Amino acid sequence: MVARSFWSAASIGGNNATLGCGLANCGWIHLGQAHGIRNPGWEILRDYNMKTIGTLREHLLEGQVIPALPLALDRKRRWSERRQQAVMRYYIDAGVGGIAVGVHSTQFEIRDPKHALYRPVLSLAAQTIDSWAGLRRQPLVKIAGLCGLTPQARSEAAIARELGYHAGLLSLGAWSQSSEEAIVKHCAAVAKDIPLVGFYLQPSVGGRLLSYRFWRKFAEIPNVVAIKMAPFNRYQTLDVIRAVLESGRTDIALYTGNDDNIIVDLLTKFRFAGAERFIVGGLLGQWGVWTERAVALLKDLKKARVKSKLDAVWLDRNAALTDVNAAVFDAPNRFAGCIPGIHEILRRQGIFETTHCLNPREKLSPGQAAELDRVTAAYPWLVDDAFVAKHVDRWLA
Repeated sequence: MVARSFWSAASIGGNNATLGCGLANCGWIHLGQAHGIRNPGWEILRDYNMKTIGTLREHLLEGQVIPALPLALDRKRRWSERRQQAVMRYYIDAGVGGIAVGVHSTQFEIRDPKHALYRPVLSLAAQTIDSWAGLRRQPLVKIAGLCGLTPQARSEAAIARELGYHAGLLSLGAWSQSSEEAIVKHCAAVAKDIPLVGFYLQPSVGGRLLSYRFWRKFAEIPNVVAIKMAPFNRYQTLDVIRAVLESGRTDIALYTGNDDNIIVDLLTKFRFAGAERFIVGGLLGQWGVWTERAVALLKDLKKARVKSKLDAVWLDRNAALTDVNAAVFDAPNRFAGCIPGIHEILRRQGIFETTHCLNPREKLSPGQAAELDRVTAAYPWLVDDAFVAKHVDRWLA
């Protein structure tokens, strides 16, 4: 499911790969200048977006739906800019509070020199967010996926900064054999370049186990703004939450990436060291489909979780959403069809043309399409086909 290889910074950034500008010396880049920038002057964003790191923190702490952006390919496996724009317009009109680009759902292979799509995809996403969300003065955080060893991750952070991204989601897949102390130093180095979203990814799909002690040290990095927890494991999720609460940091937003337990994650009030916190929102591949319903779901969850009594129907809904995710992510086949499953939902809605991935071996698993049929029929309250049908032609225009 997760690419195990990493590509050099030079293949990603070209002549600008070594661009360096410490965060302390830089402001926020103007969305309208996110392309063709020769000197990263980092001007202030317009009022409809994040102007300062404080504004960024406030937006994340409010709790947002942040889908992980899938990559749109045509029938010849060429990148389709038209359909890439369409899916982002869909997310924005659905009411998301952010989009994560260059992450697992976008396919790590975009960094491969033979594709060289990391910068183009991030650039188009920035342009689309500027033109589509900007017209609506809709606050929306742009998060760029960062991976590799420190030189590559800092190069990607420089590209993301240059293109107007507000934060970087840092994958640690390249550090599977390293000490936790070395990983903390790596994270601190990258955080000097861009506000950081930590990422705990389950080991079965390319992540690694990280202790409570690691997350306690990670929470001491000043420029950490959020943590996405996706270990698909309750014990390991609690390690992260306890570490943040016991650190005393109230400015780090907690986001679920546990697609197998979304609703319960978002309903639970966690208590450690005399502090109380909710997981405020989700940065999820699952929310890359049926996104209009995900936005409505989070609004309802925010209301439900502050009531004195919790309706037991939420447990039923949690099981339903987990069942849906098992079909979309192809859990019975150890997530082999995860990305094609996302593509298939978007294809059925007319947003994507195909389920193709850059890696031709990634395809729907046998029986996965039938499972998607089943969950679509079983849980219509999770499906936004009517919303998409009403707007898809405009998104594709």
